[in-house]
Amino acid sequence: MSRVAKGYGLWSSPISSRSLAESMVLNDVQWDTTSGTLVWHERRGGKGVLVAQAGSQAPRDLTDDNAVRARVGYGGGDFTVANGQVYFAGDGGRLYKQALAGGKARPITPSFGAAASPKVSADGKWLLYVHSYEDEDTLALVDTEGQHWPRKFAEGTDFVMQPVWHPFGKYAAYVTWNHPQMPWDGTELRLARLEYDRDGVPFAAETVTIAGHTDVSTFQPEFSPDGRYLAYVSDATGWNQLYIYDIGARTYTQLTTAEADHGQPAWVQGLRVYGWCIDSQHIIYTYNLQGWRYLTVLDIDKPSKVSLWEGLGQYTDMSHVAVSPLDNRVAVIASSSKIPPRVVTYMPEITPNASTLVGLPSTAPTTLQIINEDDERTPVIHRRSNTENVPTNALAQLESIAWTGHDGGTAYGLYYPPTSETFEGIGKPPLIVYVHGGPTSQVTARYHGEAQFFATRGYAVLAVNHRGGTGYGRDYMNMLRGNWGVYDVEDSASGAAYLAERGLIDPSKVVIWGGSAGGYTVLQSLVDKPGFYKAGICLYGVSNQFGLAMDTHKFEAHYSDSLIGPLPQAADHYHDRSPLFHADKIVDPVIVFQGEDDVVVPRNQSDAIVESLKRRGIPHEYHVYAGEGHGWRKPETIEHYLNATIRFLTQYVLFS
Repeated sequence: MSRVAKGYGLWSSPISSRSLAESMVLNDVQWDTTSGTLVWHERRGGKGVLVAQAGSQAPRDLTDDNAVRARVGYGGGDFTVANGQVYFAGDGGRLYKQALAGGKARPITPSFGAAASPKVSADGKWLLYVHSYEDEDTLALVDTEGQHWPRKFAEGTDFVMQPVWHPFGKYAAYVTWNHPQMPWDGTELRLARLEYDRDGVPFAAETVTIAGHTDVSTFQPEFSPDGRYLAYVSDATGWNQLYIYDIGARTYTQLTTAEADHGQPAWVQGLRVYGWCIDSQHIIYTYNLQGWRYLTVLDIDKPSKVSLWEGLGQYTDMSHVAVSPLDNRVAVIASSSKIPPRVVTYMPEITPNASTLVGLPSTAPTTLQIINEDDERTPVIHRRSNTENVPTNALAQLESIAWTGHDGGTAYGLYYPPTSETFEGIGKPPLIVYVHGGPTSQVTARYHGEAQFFATRGYAVLAVNHRGGTGYGRDYMNMLRGNWGVYDVEDSASGAAYLAERGLIDPSKVVIWGGSAGGYTVLQSLVDKPGFYKAGICLYGVSNQFGLAMDTHKFEAHYSDSLIGPLPQAADHYHDRSPLFHADKIVDPVIVFQGEDDVVVPRNQSDAIVESLKRRGIPHEYHVYAGEGHGWRKPETIEHYLNATIRFLTQYVLFS
């Protein structure tokens, strides 16, 4: 069937704002240690729900009126599962316990502060968890029956995350760090030798730092099932690599060497990129190569022998790796540019013949090898985040691109071409340049519903992984130190110019779009490059760097020290890179969105820039959403935001 010629940006799309708004968010997946029941966390609208599936039985909701959500920092680390019980962070900042077999949840910690990342001891008697109260973060201990008041297990640092127990109760491990570091800048991996008091309560008799410091980050400690090793991720070499520490011998072994990131920035609690197999000999892990995340397995005695599985080849992003302690089945949240997130399990071959190279990604390091499956094992899909009613041919196929920046350096991004089964465009398409948050974050080859929402309407979309983001090594990340408002701005503009040089977009119809730190880049770009962009889409963006340094939450209270510089010494830079103080240079239309309850980038940041736009008569819209914080949770908010954006772009970009 021939396609209908119609102006880019005016196409009808198979992705409606309502369908996108009503898609659930899959946040984590884990196995029960005794029954093999699979449990995952999904967000439906503004509410977090735990869902369980035992064997081939139908999934069922575990939680009902209790919203499952950890609230330490940006969240994450919502639950854990062990011995037929699930433990989760819920209402009132409390930890709750609930049997997988059924029954109501009951609280086991008091209602004050916030809890996250609960972990159950091997004997099932104790929980270690992260507790935050009045800006004091500690590692806390409570009995799993909740009969006694929690007590502090470790304190004295600004932050703590990712506690784990030794399988025989001999040790505990966790990651900690202090201001002004962020967890991707520098952390310490601490190993605590446990002793037990007369009541059988464990305590840290001796604690040592075994990896990391202020300029080396560590991530996700995990003890091997036999208790011999502690695995972890570190960027000591300049790339996040996987290591093991032999506890008895006190020796270290680096397992991975490819120039790819084997970790990820710990913006939230509870992240996992690998898991031990039952034999304590194999580790299943993901690695990130220019935004694509692959699932692999290695033998710790033969780390150069790495295998990839064809069975998961359709997925280009996998997260929250969980390996069953009963049979080595691996569970992940998997997606691709055309496949919305799914909860997927897979039974790997742990002793593969790695001699046959099959299907190796063209960009993968040449030291990796892949096995060819010769059996009938296929991945099992347990949950889909939406209906998946849109044909894959109607969705944009992601392309990884790189270009030369303003100073001759290389920048990276992911490109979504305008795509339709019904329409073909007239002329060249408008471009939306998407800038991720963080700014130390990354856009990966996952399903990006909003990018597809615009691409299927005839917009080209470029997701910029500007210098200063993660996923491309520590040196690339550190380029934003002192340069926030420089590389993010320049790489966004040079990425658009690169696509124009390739003849892929209309350079007179370029839009810049971003939220949080990306929203800041939107405003700063409109200040620094008036007329370059046809319009801006700013979600809860920073307009006043001084205000951000004074008003933001604890986690990022000193983040600007590295991104711009410490105050008061760097006051001139803060002034130069605050769009509010140069708002008279903004001449292009801009639409601003803000959550009324945002504590990360408070509403006054958006109010101030909008007041300047209003005073000078710059075309703009301002939408404030009650009950929303730093990002949208309510379906009605998401639907309104998308519809308002489309109307705005139609008026000021397509028909201007």
